[in-house]
Amino acid sequence: MGRGRQKAKHTKLARELKSFSPTVDYSALERELTHKNDDDAYVDRWADMYEDEDEDDEPARV
Repeated sequence: MGRGRQKAKHTKLARELKSFSPTVDYSALERELTHKNDDDAYVDRWADMYEDEDEDDEPARV
């Protein structure tokens, strides 16, 4: 394919993309962006049941 045909195709595509305006559902976007603030979702429920593996019984040395 010659450079002229390739350039013409790119120009045609660029014009189509420039005039492209999709419909946007703003209510769905708002629902997605404004979620319920649920801080408990990031809390480790099992953290208090088990001791940390890296904790030593000895006091820390200075």
